[in-house]
Amino acid sequence: MLKEEYLLKRRFSLLLCIILVFGLAVTGCSNEEGKLEEDNEVVEDNKDFKAQITFNGSSTLVPVMSSIATDFIEEYETWDQVDSSFPKENIAIYVSAGGSGAGVKAVLEETSDLGMLAREIKDEEKEKIGEDMKDFTLGIDALTISVNPENPIHEIKDDLSSEEIKKIFSGEYKYWDEVESSLPHNEIVVVIRDLGGGAHGVFQDSIMGETEVREDAIQAPSMGALVTKIIENKDAIGYASFGMVNQNEGELIPLKVDSIEATKEHIVDGSYKISRPLIVVKKGELTAEQQAFMDMVTSEKGSKIIEEMGFVPVN
Repeated sequence: MLKEEYLLKRRFSLLLCIILVFGLAVTGCSNEEGKLEEDNEVVEDNKDFKAQITFNGSSTLVPVMSSIATDFIEEYETWDQVDSSFPKENIAIYVSAGGSGAGVKAVLEETSDLGMLAREIKDEEKEKIGEDMKDFTLGIDALTISVNPENPIHEIKDDLSSEEIKKIFSGEYKYWDEVESSLPHNEIVVVIRDLGGGAHGVFQDSIMGETEVREDAIQAPSMGALVTKIIENKDAIGYASFGMVNQNEGELIPLKVDSIEATKEHIVDGSYKISRPLIVVKKGELTAEQQAFMDMVTSEKGSKIIEEMGFVPVN
């Protein structure tokens, strides 16, 4: 009898343990399912999220965008610090140069999220990108006709007419004493951007018109390289970016064009004739993370960086 009672009690205890374990398992599954559903919602919300943003295009805009990107990353580090709905992933913003045309091409071929241009967007480019194109004008730059500080022209004749500039860049004037008789008989070294770049297109339209630049002109792969060529050669002349002149103050000297000096005021009011917009272009709507970054680019802080880099912000 005692043995039967013992067995009965043991079976009851075992049954109770099974019930308790089953209850815990059900509760556990319920909690796990809830957590899984919650995680799935987060994943669903962020499934199209890209932790990195890529820019390609104008070499003039590369240092500007890189500087703003550096500030953005240093301030936030991870995307959840930008917006609590974003995942906790490290912010990565890549900026590369290739020219304004390459910036448009990168957007069209979707090899880059956003394109950078240092010129107006062409009508045929707008047509290719389509009606969903988004563009942001960040600032204004000018192409200064600049020479090396050792070239005496800036002391003797600091003002060139559009016609004189055309003759220099076309090769009609080959020596400096043809520009001004008191200058040395040194050969003029003409430095330009690559013919497919945005800067050259602006210069061609503003100054050259139908006249081509001389065939032996040095084609620099970037605006930085163009400026370096002028700094290194006392007989060089080139159309240096207003921003780059400000960044290399004293290392190259801009001349007046048609009696107008390249100043912020003259660039803004349009009296200095060789100017160009600084633009970021996107095909389609900005993603949430792209919008967050572009908000900084177009903010007062972004404008301040654009101005510190030597350009004229639009805001």
